[in-house]
Amino acid sequence: MRFNTKTIHAGQKNEETSGAVMPPIFQTSTYAQSAPNIHQGYDYARVGNPTRTALEKMIAGLEGTDSCACFASGVAAMDAILKMFRPGDHIIASNDLYGGSYRLFTSVFEPYGIEFSFIDMTDLSLVEEAVKPTTKMFWIETPTNPLLRVVDIEKLSDLAHKNNAFSVVDNTFASPYLQRPAELGADAILHSATKYLGGHSDVIHGAVATSNQEILDNLLFQVKSSGAVPGPMDCYLVLRGIKTLAIRVERAVANAKKIAEFLDNHPKVDKVYYPGLKSHPQHELAKKQMDDFGAMVSFSLKDDSIEAATKFMASTKYFTLAESLGGVESLISHPASMTHGSIPKEVREKAGLKDSLIRLSVGIEDAKDLIADLGQAF
Repeated sequence: MRFNTKTIHAGQKNEETSGAVMPPIFQTSTYAQSAPNIHQGYDYARVGNPTRTALEKMIAGLEGTDSCACFASGVAAMDAILKMFRPGDHIIASNDLYGGSYRLFTSVFEPYGIEFSFIDMTDLSLVEEAVKPTTKMFWIETPTNPLLRVVDIEKLSDLAHKNNAFSVVDNTFASPYLQRPAELGADAILHSATKYLGGHSDVIHGAVATSNQEILDNLLFQVKSSGAVPGPMDCYLVLRGIKTLAIRVERAVANAKKIAEFLDNHPKVDKVYYPGLKSHPQHELAKKQMDDFGAMVSFSLKDDSIEAATKFMASTKYFTLAESLGGVESLISHPASMTHGSIPKEVREKAGLKDSLIRLSVGIEDAKDLIADLGQAF
């Protein structure tokens, strides 16, 4: 089954009682049992729901894993993964990563005694140097948020396994349409399904796909015990969004390529961060590891100031100033003060995140209109 077919059929079957083509929204909190602890697969909706099951089977099918567990948000999914670890355990993470991930690592789990090292994962030797006997997981973002660096999933996963650690990939930016980390050796794949999987900026959702039974058992324990689970309507919206994932991403990527080239030739732009440009340092790796280069584009201005970035973002008409990404509409954001505002300035700058850096989530509008909008904003 090829990918476009999977977005419609992976793990799906017509609903048994009615033959409904789309999985119904099972809006219930509990299920009838014929006797204590004897039930038809479900007992309480925190633990499981048929609409959620349909979505979990779909995401597992797209990522090529055996299983998937869904959560109320991408951060809730991360939280469930991190609860696998104990004081004294060590985790290696990308130094250029989503600000919410950094906050969860340093402000929530670090005080409980879990140690984190933030490393430039494009340099495998630096990752090797960071490994300790207590290292339990490599947390991999690729492409990274917001500098669009691409790291080698296969080599990092091999290194993790040689050191008896898990490799977990945040695949939110790429989506399974463009990148399937399990095929490259990753043990688990995280999604903020709020983004490309949902695709319409109308739902908050998270998911972890895996074929590793130890990881799955821990995730399901957290589903039952911590309870950060999505409601059936949320699951239905993500499932519906996935039906158009391939055509949405294909159109958005085509637009992003044109926008990246436009920005790369603009006199007021200092640097463009987009794996599809031949000047990108990991362009060849992206060609090898991804099916295409994604619809996220970041760029910095020659006037490297928050004021210049703010003035530019206030001038766009079709690019909406807002957090998040992956919807059908184009969004523009300022990582230093928005998505990455929780990261200290000195840490941001060390990772290469400038004050004037602007991040675009390119949507499916007409590329000519989007380019004209950016042009007039300059």
